[in-house]
Amino acid sequence: MASLAGMLVERGYWVTGSDENVYPPMSIELAKLGIPVAEGYRPENVTERPEVVVIGNAITRGNPELEYVLNEKMYYTSMAAVLKEGFIRGHHSIVVAGTHGKTTTTSLMAWAMEKAGASPSFLIGGVAENFSSSFRLTGGKHFIVEGDEYDTAYFDKGPKFMHYLPDTVILNNIEFDHADIYRDLDAVKFAFSRLINLIPGQGLLVAGWDSEIVRELSPRAFCKLETFGLDERARWRAVDVLFSEESTTFKVHTDGLEFGRYKTPLAGLFNVRNCLGVIAACEALGLDRSRIAEALADFKSVKRRLQVRGKARGVTVIDDFAHHPTAVAETLSAARARYPGHRLIGIFEPRSYTAQIKQFQDAFVRALSEADSVVIAGLFHPERYTKETGISPDEMIDQLLSMGKEAAYIPTADEIVSRISPTLRTGDIVLIMSNGSFGGIHDKMLSALNSTAF
Repeated sequence: MASLAGMLVERGYWVTGSDENVYPPMSIELAKLGIPVAEGYRPENVTERPEVVVIGNAITRGNPELEYVLNEKMYYTSMAAVLKEGFIRGHHSIVVAGTHGKTTTTSLMAWAMEKAGASPSFLIGGVAENFSSSFRLTGGKHFIVEGDEYDTAYFDKGPKFMHYLPDTVILNNIEFDHADIYRDLDAVKFAFSRLINLIPGQGLLVAGWDSEIVRELSPRAFCKLETFGLDERARWRAVDVLFSEESTTFKVHTDGLEFGRYKTPLAGLFNVRNCLGVIAACEALGLDRSRIAEALADFKSVKRRLQVRGKARGVTVIDDFAHHPTAVAETLSAARARYPGHRLIGIFEPRSYTAQIKQFQDAFVRALSEADSVVIAGLFHPERYTKETGISPDEMIDQLLSMGKEAAYIPTADEIVSRISPTLRTGDIVLIMSNGSFGGIHDKMLSALNSTAF
């Protein structure tokens, strides 16, 4: 929504917004764009009768601002619909989809195409650091968009990616997620099947072959299929992967022959897969191979994706958006590969619906066990869950302790900082995982470290 707001401003529209909790990095981006944001939802925010009211998917009936819009018969629509008709139609649409890795892969694809001279427009669900922006509009023929499977709006319960007119789809992986939207894995598979079915015959599906469900669904495509992954059955394969504290290097084989050698500052096998998808898609688009290799090498990642927020007293504090068991496991594994031999402290806030429901509790325990020491914060909205439906941090801590891990349940960000910062020592890696602001814990931890003598 913030990215779309910026795009509309660039097109010459006057844009305002409302939200109940605006936090970095998007709050900073909105301020830079001069877009006023009202804290809280009130009818007076829209009494000047805007030409269009764009309703985000977090808004539900009963919201006072929405109710005023409905009563006044104002014109309203969704983010995805505005994006489709106002920006994507008429372009070659490149949609990056999947349960994990969308934001990084979209950013990397945009940067690779930029380096290759294609000058794409894009919209990303995070701030791409190579562009210092989450969106861009150009005169180029390509539009790259992060294809979110979450629902579109309260009046359109289909996934947002169904609006994006895909010509090329990079489909990284598929798992069960968003249990508040999808009743089970079959419902998730159906949604992605519909996306695959949208690709025209002259289009392209670039499929992550390490994902069993992607392998299952991909044959339904009516277009050309390219496959990538570490799996020996993938056409585009990464081999000889090596990690260091500064970078990751790997070779790419195509049909069993060496295609090229690549280096990226990104950490973790999941990011190797993200790179592979981009390499395969760019080759299909006929882009210069050497420029794509350069783009991977100088890619600066995305804010809140294994982002080093700072170092203090020899302790590195990292911020990551992980909120699904697989993402947590992959993120911790990537940090382990990036900082071998260092003590890894994982701090996790159960904030998203997926992160708070009982169904994923055991999977989160297994994922968090990748860390040497674990802190679990309190549920973001504990009142929404019962003992039967919500995770139990106490039970999770008991399980981790039984595995021989250091583990503690500490409900709030301030308590975590006050209890954990004195125990940290030189060389420690503190990896903080949440899909929200987490009470500003990153800056508070760095401040506490700077004021604490070891």
